[in-house]
Amino acid sequence: METNKTSIFKKLIKTGFILLVGFVGGWMAMLMMNQNNLTTTSQVKTSQVTYQNETSTSKAVKVVQDAVVSVINYQKNSAGSSLASLFGGIETTDERLDEESDLQVYGEGSGVIYKKDGKYAYLVTNNHVINGAEKIEILLADGTKVTGKLIGSDTYSDLAVVRISSEKVKNVAEFADSSALTVGETAIAIGSPLGSEYANSVTQGIVSSLSRTVTSTDENGQTISTNAIQTDAAINPGNSGGALVNIQGQVIGINSSKIATSRLNSSLSVEGMGFAIPSNDVVEIIKQLEDNGSVNRPALGISMVNLNQLSTTAIGQLKIPEDLTSGIVVAAVQTGMPSDGKLEKYDVITEIDGQEVNNTSDLQSLIYKHKIGDDMTITFYRGTKKMTETIKLTKSTQDLSRQ
Repeated sequence: METNKTSIFKKLIKTGFILLVGFVGGWMAMLMMNQNNLTTTSQVKTSQVTYQNETSTSKAVKVVQDAVVSVINYQKNSAGSSLASLFGGIETTDERLDEESDLQVYGEGSGVIYKKDGKYAYLVTNNHVINGAEKIEILLADGTKVTGKLIGSDTYSDLAVVRISSEKVKNVAEFADSSALTVGETAIAIGSPLGSEYANSVTQGIVSSLSRTVTSTDENGQTISTNAIQTDAAINPGNSGGALVNIQGQVIGINSSKIATSRLNSSLSVEGMGFAIPSNDVVEIIKQLEDNGSVNRPALGISMVNLNQLSTTAIGQLKIPEDLTSGIVVAAVQTGMPSDGKLEKYDVITEIDGQEVNNTSDLQSLIYKHKIGDDMTITFYRGTKKMTETIKLTKSTQDLSRQ
């Protein structure tokens, strides 16, 4: 009996010991798991330091951003009343609503506020942005919408001036001297690509080239050559009229156009070829638009083409000196205009008032610095003979449209 009791007692002790070891092992395993969890958690760190990631670009944008706006062009809705659907087709006795019920958004672009004068502020945009508008609305950087009044527009420069109330205007842009630009310097485009939904978008690039000739056709079918800054900063529809600024936040140009496909092959897409009207040209034009509502420019009365755009065969037929590689070829002379009797077809213009002329934009820029009634000295080649004529600028660009 004693032996059986001893045996049972030993079994109980052994069982208890096993249970105790299991308990202690589980407890230690739990501690180790908790420790691992604590270690893992402690490896995920969140910084409590706030950094101000300000760059020279962000500083430049901050300087001018509030002066860049969206420009909304409203025209009559030929498909029917847009507001009528909002009122369930119910006629309204509100004359303002009746007048505006036929208007809808025709197009959107950008603009730059450049002056605040008393109760009014003035902004510049592209002529093609507001062309044909029966109502103009301006969306300010803070989201406020105000009505704009067209003060003047100019087809040849593709610029227009719009006046708004100055009440909500916080900032105005400053123009830089575009003649001091260098190829390769920073260029920042600010505007509303694809419309006001993406207002105040910013893209950055460089000044790719200066004095590019951009040729377009106006609403009357006339060919217009514009002097432009080329940039690879992304410019898209809706950016037209917006600001191209330098690293100081000064406006160096007004964005106007881009090349999307190759001129020689329309199936070839093109990237990074945007164009802006130089600020010096902009300042000269907007002064006249504010004062007169239009720009009255002198005109020579010639059709022309760049010499370097002609084939070697065509150049050979001009019989000009072989070392003459740039200039303007007179394609035709209009009767009754200042150049009539002074210039002839196939003359190659190389200088105006002693300044070199390489392309049509050079010629237009130099002519447009004159006023009606001024004399202008033109140097040209007629075959191999170098000649100079003084021409009195008695006619304007308005006279061209009457020809």
